Amino acid sequence: MADEVGDLIVKFSKQEYTISGLSGTDTVGDLKNVIHRETGVLPEHQKLAGFKVKPGQFSDSSQLCTMMLKPNMKLTLIGTRAEEIKEVQEPPADMPEVVNDFDIEDEEVAIENREEYLAKVKKRVKEYRVNILNDFRENKKLLVLDIDYTLFDHRSPAETPNELMRPYLHEFLTVAYVDYDIVIWSATSMKWIEAKLKLLGVSSNPNYKICFYLDSEAMISVHTPKYGVIEVKPLGVIWGKFEQYSERNTIMFDDVRRNFIMNPKNGLRIRAFRDAHTRRATDRELLKLMDYLQDIADVEDLSKLDHRKWESYKRPKPRSKPKTGDKPSGSSASTDA
Repeated sequence: MADEVGDLIVKFSKQEYTISGLSGTDTVGDLKNVIHRETGVLPEHQKLAGFKVKPGQFSDSSQLCTMMLKPNMKLTLIGTRAEEIKEVQEPPADMPEVVNDFDIEDEEVAIENREEYLAKVKKRVKEYRVNILNDFRENKKLLVLDIDYTLFDHRSPAETPNELMRPYLHEFLTVAYVDYDIVIWSATSMKWIEAKLKLLGVSSNPNYKICFYLDSEAMISVHTPKYGVIEVKPLGVIWGKFEQYSERNTIMFDDVRRNFIMNPKNGLRIRAFRDAHTRRATDRELLKLMDYLQDIADVEDLSKLDHRKWESYKRPKPRSKPKTGDKPSGSSASTDA
């Protein structure tokens, strides 16, 4: 593993930000993602000055070990925070559901098997701390869920969170819990995950339990030839920490397909839930997915299914009678992994 890059000082808007923890094998794109978390300036709106490189040798995929960096080296950031740029605001609710998504089929194999990205996953497995909220159960599959636009419309105005909650959320989680341990993974900070799930009543519901939460710090950045640097959610982070889970028994729901580009065989793109006030009367996505989860609960290897065709899936044999005895007891464990 390459040596860590010393602290870098990024000057922006009359303030200085200390950037640390990056290694020589990390890229300029990785650096930009860290700067984004510190300053609020999106990577695509960043221009960095201060690197000593020749013209044409600098790109988001360039490794930091080629940048001739020195400890406490100062860089200047030129850019504008996202909230100050009109064109990067959330798209209107009536835009087609392909927004914030793209066709990744032609890049899946190249991305998920690249050694540099697998190395990043191993680093997250080693360094990312998971707070176990509730015990794992034997012989259960794993369901990994996004929050924003998957379970909750986080942009529409409302007086109470229930107005923005996706219809049938609690019913869905209750039924899923029978066959699946449940994990929440959001591309936001842990404090917002905890706040949202508390407001939605998910963290305290007596009919199901969430095993743990993962936030943006568990994600990694990858570079695609067509779309540049993107942040993704590699399930390998979970599989590396908890050996009872693997590609055979895990499924992830997310409204953005690129989030599971490292594990395309285990991801299911759920339709985004936007404009809650007009759509909640007709949205039945979770009801349909509830049935799908039940139908595939006894499939030996979930990665063998084509989750893109989940709506046309035909269960090979009749569904067994509803299971009992899996209702949570209410006790939880708080440990670190």
